[in-house]
Amino acid sequence: MKKIKLISHLLLVALFISSSVWAGGGSRNGTAGAAQLLVPVGARGISMAGATLVGATGVEALYWNPANLSRGGSSTNVMFSHMNYIADINVEYGAVSTNIEGFGALAFSIKTLDVGEIPVTTVQSPDGTGQMFSPQFMTFGLTYSKMLSDRIAVGVTANLVTEKIELVSATGLAFNIGISYKNLGNVDGLSFALVIKNLGPQMEYAGSGLNQRANAIDLARPTQYYQLDAAAFELPSTLELGLGYNLNFNQTNTLSLAGVFQNSNFYGDEYKFGAEYSYNNTFFVRGGYTMMPELETDNNVFGVSAGFGLNYNLGGAALKFDYAFREAKFFDSNHVFTVTLGL
Repeated sequence: MKKIKLISHLLLVALFISSSVWAGGGSRNGTAGAAQLLVPVGARGISMAGATLVGATGVEALYWNPANLSRGGSSTNVMFSHMNYIADINVEYGAVSTNIEGFGALAFSIKTLDVGEIPVTTVQSPDGTGQMFSPQFMTFGLTYSKMLSDRIAVGVTANLVTEKIELVSATGLAFNIGISYKNLGNVDGLSFALVIKNLGPQMEYAGSGLNQRANAIDLARPTQYYQLDAAAFELPSTLELGLGYNLNFNQTNTLSLAGVFQNSNFYGDEYKFGAEYSYNNTFFVRGGYTMMPELETDNNVFGVSAGFGLNYNLGGAALKFDYAFREAKFFDSNHVFTVTLGL
């Protein structure tokens, strides 16, 4: 009974904090900033269309659900991931985690977006000045997770978000809060999760790139520089509810089914579905799809996703390789490669 009361209180607190998220996108669709926070990482989760709030564990759960960090089997984990994203953008991701007995699990992660070089253009030189600049988008994450019981886990991630576009930059802080419950209702294999992502104060660009030469009206002063005030923007907050169920046919063959409902403050509701087949916990085949019935037209840039994984035991160390393919409209499809080492 105490465990039920505890998770009920945690859920109520989470829903209270995220009350603004439930408002939905509506007229605010597409107006949030810091879009790099929405770029997923990890081949396993992407191949299942993001329906991995309950299935992702250990270091691979950092982006999807920080609560499941403490459910990892290894004491120390290292993860590297590369994704060919849309518009020739490359996404690099690295994370390391450790479990401390009696304290919980800690992890540190870095995500960078490589946009490449962009030519500098001006009013006088619309075809380019011959100079180039490279935008920089980085996210540094620190995660803490703890098992409250053999069924309940909680976790929180603090993300430092930095964005720099030539002579202007913005910095912000975003928090992710996750709760997961295993064997829900005493049903073996049934799990539930709730995750609130990207809660934090507004961000605002500043820097010398906002300086403009102008003349002050009705003032006896020469032409000088004035700094423009950029409008602040909100973070792309989301609220996600996930369910998962594991079907164990025998000791060798397992099928995992998962679904996620996502509500955003900047976009329409999303329904994500994924499945994973496991053979002897060594070879994995995955697939997933996302639906957006709330929108008048199908504005989902991404289509069907699929992938596979291989798990090797290297005599005390677990080496895992995962690959994901995600169909994309108007752009080249995404290819994701992830390597995880558990010690």
